[in-house]
Amino acid sequence: MYPTVKEVKPGNDYTLLLTFDNGDKKRFDMKPYLDKGIFRELKDISKFNTVHISFDTVEWGNEADFDPEVLFTNSEII
Repeated sequence: MYPTVKEVKPGNDYTLLLTFDNGDKKRFDMKPYLDKGIFRELKDISKFNTVHISFDTVEWGNEADFDPEVLFTNSEII
């Protein structure tokens, strides 16, 4: 089982600063996803900044979300 997201902060460069329940702090780059499906809406930085914790992962105001496993395995330690 992968760690769950406990804190998220959006960056101005379409990155997410994530803190997981195991204490890891990582940066997730959203830019590769911004041309796909519902994530296109997040090119609007005001919509991107609506990111928040929902259960064990992140979600935006337009209901886009990610599996916490994807966030953990595809982000870099900071």
